[in-house]
Amino acid sequence: MPKDFRATTLERAIGRSLASWRNERGFSLTEAGMRVGFSSAKLSTMENAVQPSAPVDIMALGYVYRVSAETWQRVVLQAQQAERERSAPHRPKLFDPVADFANLVFEATSLRVFTLDLVPAVFQLGDYANAVVRANDPERGEVLARVRESWSARRHDKDPLEVEAVFPEAVLRQVVGGPRVMKAQLLHLMEVSEQPSVSLRIVPRAAGAYPAMGSPFTLLGFPHRQHSDVVYFESVVKGEYVEDPALCERFAQRFGRLRQIALGEGESLELIAEAAAEL
Repeated sequence: MPKDFRATTLERAIGRSLASWRNERGFSLTEAGMRVGFSSAKLSTMENAVQPSAPVDIMALGYVYRVSAETWQRVVLQAQQAERERSAPHRPKLFDPVADFANLVFEATSLRVFTLDLVPAVFQLGDYANAVVRANDPERGEVLARVRESWSARRHDKDPLEVEAVFPEAVLRQVVGGPRVMKAQLLHLMEVSEQPSVSLRIVPRAAGAYPAMGSPFTLLGFPHRQHSDVVYFESVVKGEYVEDPALCERFAQRFGRLRQIALGEGESLELIAEAAAEL
């Protein structure tokens, strides 16, 4: 065991699985250890993730506890994955979705965007984006600029990028960058909403709870049959793509439900205008 061993969440989950197998059989640590040929101390450290669980030991426990082959094989695969991650904990990042996202925006034919507390990145003005970057992550300035440029480059194409955006009313009331910057941003939203390729809908405060609450995301569609839809979402430390078709469909369904709950485009425009007039 490494001297500075710190169990990952995956290794802790493996330990819980081993403990649940033993408990289901009603074995004490001592009895289980005797049956499998381990000391009770070793078994305890495995169950509590104080040391890594070797795949061969998991197989032995699965046999002794008479769990199904499917069950112990799944946990063995988890242990093998944990071994791989531990053997290369500082692998260089070969692909960064945050840096790549602007490229996908340029290639996409449609964006369905749901944000929580910010204007969608494609519609952000420079001053608004700079205020966000200063408060949040200075390193993201270039990335946000590339996302805006990707959309701007497509605005007047023969086949422009179709953008459907839904966001809560709170986005209009959050005065990012001060009143002047925020008012300019809201007026810009009103301007872009007039484009046939843009749809803006606001979820009013009175709507209460709504689908995807707390989970902003962007769903990208592409022109080539070989290029499936992709969902992009981002936290404060990284961005991720979801490419599994079934999961992407679930995001699409939630976006559809968000559109149903949100105000219509005309009412949404009136709400944006109202928020701008108050600044």
